[in-house]
Amino acid sequence: MVQKRALITGITGQDGSYLAEFLLSKNYKVFGLTRRTSTPNYERIKHIEDKINLIPGDLLDQQSLTSALSYSMPDEVYNLAAQSFVATSWSQPVLTGEFTALGVTRMLEAIRQIKPEAKFYQASSSEMFGKVKETPQHEKTPFHPRSPYGVAKVYGYWITINYRESYGLFTVNGILFNHESPRRGLEFVTRKITHGVARIFLRLSNYIELGNLDAKRDWGFAGDYVQAMWMMLQQKKPDDYVIATGENHSVFEFAQEAFEVVGIKNWKKYVKVSKELFRPAEVDFLIGDSAKARKVLGWYPKVTFKELVKMMVEADIDLLKKNSR
Repeated sequence: MVQKRALITGITGQDGSYLAEFLLSKNYKVFGLTRRTSTPNYERIKHIEDKINLIPGDLLDQQSLTSALSYSMPDEVYNLAAQSFVATSWSQPVLTGEFTALGVTRMLEAIRQIKPEAKFYQASSSEMFGKVKETPQHEKTPFHPRSPYGVAKVYGYWITINYRESYGLFTVNGILFNHESPRRGLEFVTRKITHGVARIFLRLSNYIELGNLDAKRDWGFAGDYVQAMWMMLQQKKPDDYVIATGENHSVFEFAQEAFEVVGIKNWKKYVKVSKELFRPAEVDFLIGDSAKARKVLGWYPKVTFKELVKMMVEADIDLLKKNSR
């Protein structure tokens, strides 16, 4: 059997590292696009670095993408790279547009020119729904993004469909709702909470500073979600899918659950709410309807909300203990 080849942009991120592991377990030859930085951050892929092929490249540079495709000649391309932090998209809206929107077009152009038969996965986001028009949100729900990040993701979504319809490329959008893990960046609220709770538990700090505790999200486990990406590219026809748990929890509940893991009941005294951390335009209520993915792909989430929070808190306690050694 011929070994399949996959190219992952954003391989050093949370999703990229889980996807690389998953594809290796399926016996793929895995290539990862990495940006040249003065301090490369390979922490999340350290344990598999010798099994994957890293290629220098940048979503801002067309030539580097063309070269990466020529070198890897992939059967599947997973575009997970982006300026992916919503808060940063307000302070860097133009850069966010370059990476998160136009970067998709550059990658699609490279595929069209070098390997038009390659299947393409675009990491779309529930942030595209923004000020939601209906609840829960599904594939036909209209978009109303509430951040430069959300707006850029809407562009990426439509350009992916445009290349499918214009050039007959096999392109799909995975509209993923929030998905977390111990590999989540510290700037994201879930990891900020679990890392903060671990620090309080180990008596390394006295409180966590958070923004809007009432914001509600549909949180799943990143390891479950990357399998859905792969499933989409195994279908006969390209299509777009919402991937979500269908459950909704507030930041308040996430914090409560995290403190519960370490047995702290009177947790509110350890949380300071800061108006500085509120978004200029909040997305209040995201909850996804993944009925289509369940029916067509046979995908469903395995890790529950409680299990996810516990997994993250315990991983952060271990990490802090290890670092203090």
